[in-house]
Amino acid sequence: MNIPTPFALDLLTPKRIVFGWGRRRELGDLLASLGTRCFLVIGSRTLLQHSSFDSIRNTLGNTDITVSPPELINREPIVADVDQAVQRAREWKADVILGIGGGAALDLAKAIAALIPQTTTASVSDYLEGVGRELSLTKHPLPTLLMPTTAGTGSEATKNAVISSPHAQFKKSLRAETMLTEIALVDPELTITTSPNVTLHSGMDALTQCVESYLSCRANVLTRSLALEGFRHAWAALPVVMQDPEARTAREQMSYAALLSGISLANSGLGMAHGVAAALGIHASIPHGLACAVMLPIALQANLECARDDLNRLDAARTNFHTGSAESLIEAVITLSRSMGLPEHLRDMGVNQDQLAAIAASSGGNSMRGNPREIKDAELRDILNRVW
Repeated sequence: MNIPTPFALDLLTPKRIVFGWGRRRELGDLLASLGTRCFLVIGSRTLLQHSSFDSIRNTLGNTDITVSPPELINREPIVADVDQAVQRAREWKADVILGIGGGAALDLAKAIAALIPQTTTASVSDYLEGVGRELSLTKHPLPTLLMPTTAGTGSEATKNAVISSPHAQFKKSLRAETMLTEIALVDPELTITTSPNVTLHSGMDALTQCVESYLSCRANVLTRSLALEGFRHAWAALPVVMQDPEARTAREQMSYAALLSGISLANSGLGMAHGVAAALGIHASIPHGLACAVMLPIALQANLECARDDLNRLDAARTNFHTGSAESLIEAVITLSRSMGLPEHLRDMGVNQDQLAAIAASSGGNSMRGNPREIKDAELRDILNRVW
């Protein structure tokens, strides 16, 4: 007889997590354990020119690894980006993929690694959830090593890559458990060079991921513990790094929170804020972290009654008190956003009211399925109109 218990669970994580200030200097030895012909994906040309990249070059130079010219990606990857990069990586005869950058670079690295071994040369669009032919990844991906330079998406710990199409107007995931990286190398020191806007938006993304994976109807006791810990660190550290970008402890806390948010969401899913944020990216070109920041208090209010106990616990973690208040948490999130100059309304980000119906209709992806309660399109349209 199977008796329901909260202590029956699965947890998917990277095979190895290497975390610590300055640990990028271990990259060469770690990468050499995975392959010898490395295809490099990097998030910005600026990083290549920064002094922090010198230690990365040096550690790679002390190995027998042959590294490709960098594949640069400075936006969320679109279908063409992936298809072209896969072709170049195949021509390079890569046996390992190295991703260095924000979520876009890490997602592109995961997608390349997943598609190279497949026996078909089909476009990535044919493997995405809900579009194309929805082909399965029948061959195991190439090994990856993922090194984030932002503290936000947690992509170094997730099993998917988010791919967009501006023409077909979708943002969908290439997803498989086998896409989890072999090595997540997290060096918080790399985040010091991140611009204030990216620090803020990615930080709010991490905070939102911790909250939504904690509230998710698919959460378990372990993911909730990780999400709560991540939330506590992100809440304390984000205002500090915005005031002092070189605050080491706060940078470490933010990178740790982002990592925990990635592990949590990979196992429990997310909710309304992320569902709508994806649609805002499709229809209004709103940066993902900014969209999450604006949607978080709206989603908390929408889920208030069904998730009150969990919101109380989040508020208690925020204040370090034994008890908390859901309403207090929502007000604190609004106050935090205001204090950092974030917009409060969709119209403040340039969203037109006549876009709301399409945004609501496009919000029902995988992220929305973890929401604590079902929110149908009609209700979501009403919510978005009220907060527009």
